[in-house]
Amino acid sequence: MDLMHIFTDIPILIVIFTFFLSIIYCFKNYIYIRNNLRVLLGFIQRFKKTDLNFRFKEIDEWMSLNPYVSACWLEFKNTLVFSESIALKGKNNDLTYKEVSSTVQNIQTTVDPLYFFNEETLITSKFNNKFLQSVPTILTGFGPLFTFLNIAIAFGKIDFSSQEKTISSVAGLMSSMQTAALVSVIAVGSSLLFLMFERISFQLLCKNPLSMCEDIMGKLFDNISSEKFLLELLKETKIQNNSISNLIVSLPQHFKAALDSSVASNLVPYLENLIFGLNQVNKSMKDVAKSAASKADDVDDLF
Repeated sequence: MDLMHIFTDIPILIVIFTFFLSIIYCFKNYIYIRNNLRVLLGFIQRFKKTDLNFRFKEIDEWMSLNPYVSACWLEFKNTLVFSESIALKGKNNDLTYKEVSSTVQNIQTTVDPLYFFNEETLITSKFNNKFLQSVPTILTGFGPLFTFLNIAIAFGKIDFSSQEKTISSVAGLMSSMQTAALVSVIAVGSSLLFLMFERISFQLLCKNPLSMCEDIMGKLFDNISSEKFLLELLKETKIQNNSISNLIVSLPQHFKAALDSSVASNLVPYLENLIFGLNQVNKSMKDVAKSAASKADDVDDLF
């Protein structure tokens, strides 16, 4: 059979065109995924777990402004637990900081980061993955479809009106049968080739950089269950309640000591000064009374 006739056959052209169009669509989307994952990987590689507390605003702004990961980052950020501290004032009015939980010393998450940063959120949701997965089935389905279509058309062209026409139509039938069989071969072969190309390119362009991103995200944010964190907060609350109870019990004694000290240091000197003043007034009054009595005696002596 003529090779040019094979590649000018419409069913074969449809299969070949569908195959190459699917290859281009697959490769274009996987390149797009690879480029974005490399950008994400290059950014998060600059961070370490130890300095994440101080640089969280930087990673938050970048993730929120990047349309590729902004949606899953916003959901993931709601699960983060920050190592918040309380400012306490000491005896000399100096501030000290105490962590809320003794075990939460950095930014942790109550949900595994892989729940948000995975193959579905970072790869398959970025293009029409269902269509891409159905391409092998479509190519395979083209085989029997065009095969039986060619056979039906070939049988419709058989002419038994004369011996010459019968021989000619049978020869055309055999040529159509060969083309029909070739359509199935090309369809199944293109389906297998596309399947191998798609799996290999997915592993190299998408899966490998995604695995590195997942590994770094898991190292940056430790996973802590919400039940464990609530238990830690409960322990800290009990410790604080115990301290408050002890303070309340000792408060009257401290108040009495403070009151005695205040009275001894301020009120007693004031009362002593007051009594001293009264004694001086009393003494002055006695002196005035004595002088008045002596004057009265002098008048009596004159009369």
